[in-house]
Parts: sequence; C-alpha cells; structure tokens
Amino acid sequence: MDSQTIQILIAMIIYMAIVIILGLTFAKKANQSSEDYFLGGRSLGPWVTAMSAEASDMSGWLLMGLPGVAYWCGLADASWTAIGLAIGTYVNWLIVSKRLRRYSVRANNSITLPDFFSNRFREDKKVIMSLAALFILVFFTVYAASCFVTCGKLFSTLFGAPYVTMMIVGAAFVLLYTILGGFLAESASDFMQAIVMIVALGVIVVISTVSAGGLGAVIENAQSIPGFFEFFGLATPSLNEAGEQIVEAGAPVFGEARDYGILTICSMLAWGLGYFGMPQVLLRFMAIRKEEELDRSRRIAMVWVVISLGIAVFIGIAGRALFPTAHLTASSSENIFITLATSSLPPIFAGFVMAGILAATISSSDSYLLIAASAVSKNIYQGVFKKDATDKQVMNVSRITLLVIALIAMFIAMDEDSVIFKVVSFAWAGFGATFGPLMLFSLFWKRINRAGAIAGMVSGAGMVFLWKLVISKLGGAFAIYELLPAFIFSSVCIVVVSLLTAPPSKEIEEDFEAVKNAQ
Repeated sequence: MDSQTIQILIAMIIYMAIVIILGLTFAKKANQSSEDYFLGGRSLGPWVTAMSAEASDMSGWLLMGLPGVAYWCGLADASWTAIGLAIGTYVNWLIVSKRLRRYSVRANNSITLPDFFSNRFREDKKVIMSLAALFILVFFTVYAASCFVTCGKLFSTLFGAPYVTMMIVGAAFVLLYTILGGFLAESASDFMQAIVMIVALGVIVVISTVSAGGLGAVIENAQSIPGFFEFFGLATPSLNEAGEQIVEAGAPVFGEARDYGILTICSMLAWGLGYFGMPQVLLRFMAIRKEEELDRSRRIAMVWVVISLGIAVFIGIAGRALFPTAHLTASSSENIFITLATSSLPPIFAGFVMAGILAATISSSDSYLLIAASAVSKNIYQGVFKKDATDKQVMNVSRITLLVIALIAMFIAMDEDSVIFKVVSFAWAGFGATFGPLMLFSLFWKRINRAGAIAGMVSGAGMVFLWKLVISKLGGAFAIYELLPAFIFSSVCIVVVSLLTAPPSKEIEEDFEAVKNAQ
C-alpha cells in the first residue's frame, strides 16, 4: 500500500470514527423504547428532517450511479431521471408531509409505515400490516444490496483489494453502526452526511471542469459524441464481444445516436412517483417534532436536491472529457467519481471526498436496514405473533433481523458486475408501486377501504415483478420503466375494489375528516 493510499485510508477512518461516535452518543436514548429506536420520539427539527430524508433517499447512487449513467450514455437518461426526482421530491413534501404527520398521530400514534396503514383502516386481523412488512423486507433487502455493491466498488477501486472482501467489510461497518444507534443516530449522521455529500460533489465538479479546460471544453467534447449532449437523443457506446466499449486511436467509439421519444421521457420522469411510497422519506415526515416546521424542511430539501442532482449529472459529462477511455463497461462507469477524486486531489482531501460516497451509502443502508428490521420485529413479531412482547424483546428481534437481512443483502451483492443504477431502479419501483398509490389514496380519498388497500399493495408489487421480468422483454413501448405501469395498475385496483366492496366504517371516515379539517 503506497503513501497515497494510506493517506486516503486515514481520512476515511477519521470520518468513520466520527460516525461511530454519533452512534454511541445516541445509543442510550435510542434504547429507551421502541418508539425512540424506530422514530426518534418524534423529535426531529426541520434541518435534520430535510437533510436526513434526502441523504437516506439518494444513497451512493447519487455519487456513483447517476454520474455513471451520464458518463456512459450522455445527458438524456440521467437528466430526465433527475428532473423526475426533483419534481417528485417537491410534490411529496408539498402534499403528503403534513397530512401524514397529522394522520400518523391520529392513527394510534403509528411509528412505522405498516403501523400507519393498519391503524388507518382499524384492522383487527393484521393483514395490511403483515403484507406491508413483507414487501418492505423484500425491497429493502434489495436496496441494502445496492449499498453494499457501492461499498465493494469503492473500497476495491481505492485499495486494490478483492471486491467481495471489501463489500463484506463495508456491510459489517454499516450493520454495527445501525445496531448501535437506531433512528436518532441514523438521522443525525444523515444530516452530517448530506453536507459531506454536497461538498464532495461541489469540489469534484469544479476541479474536474477546470482540469478539462473549462466549461466550454467539457461541452464541446460532449457535443462531439453523437447523442451525448442531447435531451432528446441517447449516445450508444460500441461494444466488442466481451461487452466492453471499443477504443480506436485512443478514443472511445460510439454508434449512431438513438432517438429519445416522449414515452422514454415519461418513463424516466416516472422516477418521481416513487417518492410517495418511499419509507425512509415518509418516516421523516412522521418523525418531525412540529407539523408547521415541514414548510421550512421542504425548502431546505429542495435546494439540496436540485443542486446535488444537477452536479451529479454534470460530473459524468466532465468525466467523459477527462477520462474518455478509463471505464469501458456500464458497471465500471459508475467509478468515474472515484477516478476524478483520486486523480485531481491531494490524497488526504481525496480521502474525505471518498468519505462522501461512504456517507451516501451509510445514510441509505442504515435507513433500509432499520426500517426492514422494524417491519419484522414491530409489525410481524409484536403485531401478529406476540402482541404482549416487551420493548426489550422487540428490539432484540430487530437486531437479529438486521443481521439476517444484511447477510441476504451481502449474498445478493456478491456479483462484482452489478450496476448500482439498475439494482436501485428495481427496488425504487417496488416501493413506489406498492405503497405510493396506497399512501395517496389513504391520505386524500375517504372512500378507500381495507379491501382496496390490500388490492393496491398486492397488484402494485406483483406488476413490478411481472413487468420487469416478463412484459419488458417484449421491447418497444413495453420496455418502459416498470414503476409507471405498476403505479397506474395499483391505483386502478384500489379504486375498483374499494367501489365494489363495502364502504369504510363510520369511525374510519371520522378519522379521515378529523385529519382533513385539522389546521
């Protein structure tokens, strides 16, 4: 290990030590009760609510996946995805946050998403709770795997160690941290990590642009590649038999630009629909200390999101100008941020920038693990099998569940050629279609009933798998992002089944009106 690598490692160790100290600081309060452990006692301020929501949402995908897409095929895919996410973020904070905060208190002080849905419909038999917990377990395990892939790629690229070994080391650190501190530690560290992430993005975009010869040079290079710098076209890397981009005379080879039609744009914009069903974001709405503080949180969140997404896309464009042949596969292209940082900065500063990737990964994976564990321990173990379970028993089951989920996620993440963007997109679609329509109808349509809620969850989740694994293979118009058709299908099922079955009880309608009319 040379001196440069040692300096990078020292900087990252310092960062990880700070994160662990945060976990230990909040461990005592987190262990006082399951509500403190899973929701922080509804004590988050507006800044922590906003920054932790966005940091836990974006994950390593923001610093590796999104720049990788821009580096590999140009502006269109990355930009339309970013625009969809920005719109979805704004609408979610605008219309969902306040009503969910209010309704979660009214619905028997719900502290998890399955709790809320079950209490919203006043369930005796916990079918909604069990289904919601099961879907959270499935999709968050996939999500956690994407974070472990990020850890593996980061450490193996930096230190030249085997991918699988480094992935396991990163996963173990995340697991230890999550077990220690719970939701409060997670939210506090996410606040810090959101700052680290945006600083890292800002530093790299400025230095890489200057190194490439300025903004004009970056744009000129992008425009020289067919379809690369277009909103309505897509660059097509020419690949050899091994699946690597062909290089001739020291330059990457691209084929003719592909058209980027309205259906493809709608498919990318559909990423924004995912926010309505994203547990790690929705829980922050439930955890803020005062409903009226959500307006300030929305403004903070939007500034962070717009700046971060815009910079992340441009980093991929600048990376193609500086290192046109450094990454010759879609999977490898997700390392462009690492390449830019290690080649442009002094080692010690590169280490802190690399901590930005680690920050993004930790901020998401701890959320995913904690929410998935709460789904099993709080909603299935205590909610269904052992209703008289003590807080200590619930938290012990939660920690065992954390370990099991992490092991499964590590198994999924064993493939070194995994593309983070693709893994995240599937889990994102799963949550968006399973919980998004249900959340919107639960908050804004009085006529939705328990049968409609169950139909919406099952149909949304089922359609994600069906579309991704079967229908999309037909190509053409059927190759759109699975979230869009699954979201629509789930919404239709909720409305049809609710109207064909008995209306909700008077008590449920009174709850709805009380929340609707509260100021």
